[in-house]
Amino acid sequence: MDPEKLSSGSRGKPIRCRAAVSRKPGEPLVMEEIIVAPPMPHEVRIRIICTSLCHSDIIFWKMKDFPGIFPRILGHEAIGIVESVGENVNEVTEGDTVIPTFMSQCGECADCRSTKSNLCTKLPFKVSPFMPRYQTSRFTDLNGEVLYHFLFVSSFTEYTVVDIAHVTKIDPAVTPSRACLLGCGISTGVGAAWRTANVEEGSTVAIFGLGSIGLAVAEGARLCGATRIIGVDVNQQKFETGKKFGLTDFVDPANCENKSVSEVIIEMTGGGADYCFECVGLASLVQEAYACCRKGWGKTVVLGVDKPGSQVSLLSGEILHSGKNLMGSLFGGLKPKSDIPLLLNRYMDKELQLDEFVTHEVRFEDINKAFDLLIEGQCLRCVISMCNE
Repeated sequence: MDPEKLSSGSRGKPIRCRAAVSRKPGEPLVMEEIIVAPPMPHEVRIRIICTSLCHSDIIFWKMKDFPGIFPRILGHEAIGIVESVGENVNEVTEGDTVIPTFMSQCGECADCRSTKSNLCTKLPFKVSPFMPRYQTSRFTDLNGEVLYHFLFVSSFTEYTVVDIAHVTKIDPAVTPSRACLLGCGISTGVGAAWRTANVEEGSTVAIFGLGSIGLAVAEGARLCGATRIIGVDVNQQKFETGKKFGLTDFVDPANCENKSVSEVIIEMTGGGADYCFECVGLASLVQEAYACCRKGWGKTVVLGVDKPGSQVSLLSGEILHSGKNLMGSLFGGLKPKSDIPLLLNRYMDKELQLDEFVTHEVRFEDINKAFDLLIEGQCLRCVISMCNE
C-alpha cells in the first residue's frame, strides 16, 4: 500500500499492522497483527523503516520480574517516517524522517537548557511499560489485550507511537540501515568518549567489553585523537575487529598469569589509563576499571547495564586519596535532538564509521534469527528491515 495514501486515510484512526510481540520471557517473538492507536497530544505515530537489535532488548526479553513485563513490543534502535502527529506537535510533520530515542529532550527543563546534562527532568528516563505523559499504551492485540511499550520506542512493529520529546528529525538522505544505529548503542559509545569523558588528544583509553558499545567507545576515542586504546575482552577475536575502530592493544583476562587486569593495564600504561569505560554491566568490572584509571585525573565511565540491585564496593580511603572520577553515562551524555544530527554529518563526511558495525541484515519476519545471532556472539549489529522487498 502507498504510504502517502495510508497516511492521509489513517490520520486520527487506529492502524492495523504487523508486530513481533514478546509474549513470554526468553521465548521467540510472535509475529502477529496488532492495533496501533492514533497519537495523543505531544505524540507522533511513526512508520518504522528498519530497526536494529541491542543487548538491552535481550536483557529485558529474558527478564522474568518487573521491570520485565509481558506481552511487550521490544526494540529501541530505529528509523522511520512520521505518519501522523497529535496536537501540540510542531517540530515534525507527516513525511519527516525521524529517529526515536529512549532518551528525551523536552527543551524546557533546567537539564535540557544546560550543557552539563542530558538527563531531562520533565520526562526522566525510566523503564516504563507506557507512554511517558499519560501512563497508557497505544498498542492492543486483536483480542483487545494491552501490549506494553519498551523504553518509550517499541520499534519491533510496523507502526509505533512516540512522544515528541523522544523524536529527532534527521536528513532523509542518510541510509536508513546505518542511521538507525544512532538510536542507542553507537551513540552511547561514541558519546561516552566524546561528551561524557571528553577524551583528550594523545590520551590513553581502556575499554572493558568489546561488544558494539565498547567498539563504539573505541571509535569515539579514535575520533577524539586518543593515541592508545586498550581493549579488554575474553574473546581474542574481538581484537581484530577492534582494530577497525582504533584499538591498539588487547588484554585477555585469562592470559594475565597471576595478575589482575588492572595491574596489567597499570604496567602497560605506566600508572593507569587516562580514561576507562565499563561496557559489560558487571559491578566487578566497574571496580577493575576504576582500579586501573590513573590517579589524579583518571575518569571511569560506566555504560554497561547491570542486574537490578547490583552494588559497587569501593574503599572510601581510595576515593579520597586517588583523586579519580567515577561517573555513569546514559546515551553517552548526548542530547538526541542536537547531537544525533552532528554524528550523522560526521558519518556523511566519512569521519564516523557506521557501516562497519552492521554485520547482518534480516527481514522483519526473520527477527528471531537476529536474536540468535546476537546471543551466539556472531554479530555486532543486525539490522531488521520492515520492507518485504
